[in-house]
Amino acid sequence: GNQRNTHIGLYDLQTKQNEHLYTFEKNLDIISCSINNERTLLAVSFCQYTEEEKASQLLQSVSKYLTLLIEIHPINNVRVLKAVDSCVRVQFLYPVEGRNASRESRLLIVSEDKYIEQFDIHVVAEEEHKVVIQKSGQLPRAKVVDDLVWAQWDMMEQRLFYLVPKESKSTLRCVQFYPDENFNSILESHLDIAVNDIQLKLVNFGYDYCQDQDVASKSLNLQVFTSKAGGLCVCCSLVSDTPHEIIYSIYFLHKGYNKTFTVSLERTESHQLKEVAFMNLDYYVAAYLPGQFLHLLNIQHPDLLCYSLFLTGEDARIDALQNCSIRSPWVSTVLDCNGGSLYNMSISDSALLQFLQKSKRDCERLAALHCALLYFQHTEYLEMQIIQWISENLSTCHSFDPIQEFIIASLYCRMCPETHNLDKLLPYTSLHDWIGVVPGVICATDIISLPMLEFQNSKGFWEKLNSNLESVKYAEPHLHYHSNMLRREWRNLSEEVSEEERRTTAYLRNIFENAKRYVLVSIMFTPSYFSQARLVPLFEEEDYQQQLLMGLMVGQLKDHLMRHLQYVGKKKIDQIVLDYVANLLNLVHRIMKEVWRRYQLHSFIFCFDERGSAGEFAAFHIMSRILEAANGMCMPLPPGFHTLHLGLGIRCLPLHTLLHYIDNGILQLTETCVRKLLKDLNDTEQNEKLKFSIVMRLPEALGQKVRQYWNHPINANLIARKYVKLLLEKLGNRQCSRPIPERLSVPVEFLPLNYLTNMLAEIENQGMHPYEKQDHVNARFVEETALKHTMSLLGLKYS
Repeated sequence: GNQRNTHIGLYDLQTKQNEHLYTFEKNLDIISCSINNERTLLAVSFCQYTEEEKASQLLQSVSKYLTLLIEIHPINNVRVLKAVDSCVRVQFLYPVEGRNASRESRLLIVSEDKYIEQFDIHVVAEEEHKVVIQKSGQLPRAKVVDDLVWAQWDMMEQRLFYLVPKESKSTLRCVQFYPDENFNSILESHLDIAVNDIQLKLVNFGYDYCQDQDVASKSLNLQVFTSKAGGLCVCCSLVSDTPHEIIYSIYFLHKGYNKTFTVSLERTESHQLKEVAFMNLDYYVAAYLPGQFLHLLNIQHPDLLCYSLFLTGEDARIDALQNCSIRSPWVSTVLDCNGGSLYNMSISDSALLQFLQKSKRDCERLAALHCALLYFQHTEYLEMQIIQWISENLSTCHSFDPIQEFIIASLYCRMCPETHNLDKLLPYTSLHDWIGVVPGVICATDIISLPMLEFQNSKGFWEKLNSNLESVKYAEPHLHYHSNMLRREWRNLSEEVSEEERRTTAYLRNIFENAKRYVLVSIMFTPSYFSQARLVPLFEEEDYQQQLLMGLMVGQLKDHLMRHLQYVGKKKIDQIVLDYVANLLNLVHRIMKEVWRRYQLHSFIFCFDERGSAGEFAAFHIMSRILEAANGMCMPLPPGFHTLHLGLGIRCLPLHTLLHYIDNGILQLTETCVRKLLKDLNDTEQNEKLKFSIVMRLPEALGQKVRQYWNHPINANLIARKYVKLLLEKLGNRQCSRPIPERLSVPVEFLPLNYLTNMLAEIENQGMHPYEKQDHVNARFVEETALKHTMSLLGLKYS
């Protein structure tokens, strides 16, 4: 102030104003101050005199630092808590939100002499919510920590993390302060961090400008971050003996290993090299060196380096933060110590999408894709942009399938928030390992011992952390659902002889019952799926192969979840599996819908009287890649997918390519598509060749259903030949009686044909008709077909 007074105020985020708390009528060098939850008590620590004043003989016996406890509502008494020659920090504890005003406040005193105490301050209420400190001599106090070398205060969760030396290493501990109890040491973890001969470093106890300027000091550049999902990370910057090289370690305590990164910097002046700043973005930990790099590390899945987003150059620039005096006091906030500004931090969706679109390396694309899906929780606009990027980069990603990663990661992000521990059971990637590298970064992974927890009936973070540690003990990667067993079972069942034989066993009947029930519900995942106004023309039809695959997936996924989520209950697991299948089909449909919209395709393009457009060919190509991705993951596809895929193939591909796709199983012949092809397409020479090629490739059961829709001599000849073959096969070694001549529809003097037709008629009379459901196929049909075929071959006109 103008009078050289020192004013203490409390900044209000709502009014953007400072609320005046207390005034000292002199200019003080305040080190630390804190106000209690009720705003009635103020703790202040300050330096009593300057270095020049210390030189005076009159002040030799006066303690340099003073810590006061002041009543400010009303302004009244002042009590001295500490009068020492070492620096002291103060921090009031805060009860949980919604708790009634307490008659007791608790205050932490953090001394530069490497100890922390807790003072219990009892107050007496007066009128109008005014309080005064209860006069009872010395305030009760208890030692919280002794002989520490580093400490960090977690304001939001009321936790104290601290390091104590232990031989050549160190031990990280955590004290949890409870609203209605005292405090409890809840965590202990042994870290390979040398802490001998280092100065005390305090994090989130207020900013020490002098300490920050001395970047070459021996204090630790270390910070602990926690996440809502139960992640616990220790970030530490290490000293490198090599010029222009930065080394930092991230201890993923919830995973049981640490990763040490060595980054080679571009040539720069040595005085410009400063310590790495660490930031907490909840799902990510960021290591930041202004002007050099920004490294975002995925906390939930740090095992593969390709999920870490390493940015350099202009991509790594944070406009508001151009120096290394940066602290992250709580999640998604950054304090610029030099500027005195506090910022909210978040990842920009537009910048991330721009980075994804311009990236040239697979590691950058994969990291950006997962970051977008995990961090932004599948917003519709973001999904649309990602699908557009996927459709443009199907052939540029060499080490991963973008469709597979999009579907699996999206399913993971949609399903896991709903049920506790589900994130440990569902797959989050299609990759089993990563053999690529991030240019300029060397990563070394070391296994560390898991931290020890001691807590009772503690919910929230500690419960989730304990669950993560239990998963590590039971080999977490093996807990994730995998499609290997599903693929093996599906392959075995797909090789059975016929559909009738497949449905005979109780096991298979159960599979199909599962499939039917789940298909009926899951196809209703969007109101427009089968409506007349739908954009993508998917037909509602039965697909035996997809029903079999879906039934198997439902059964195996339910069994997998039941083994590990027994406490959830069967009804809840049924709902989880149903949601998983519905979301899976929804994502495939979502991709196709965006493709249809992008290429401006019509809803009803399912006809064969003209060739396909360039947009249809692009849609066909993307559908082929969707099919490839689904086969790779052993994943069912929406009903009607194969019919639409085949229809686009017929419109877009040359005949030899189309038949090659069919023969290799890329295109599957479906009843809906083949029937429409045979009925709607006229019989030009080219169309006859197409139809004949398709008909010759039909499976037996499907051929019997659809051949009747093609009224053509070639097709009639095929039906007659098949009919004769089946009749004679059924006859076998049985002897039939002498054929009875009957008057045929057309007089025939060709004796072999007469004998054949009479024999077939006799076999039919004996009840051995193979085409019970097609009465128009009989001996007379065979006779007429033979005559037509012969006349056609002789070039004669048949009447």
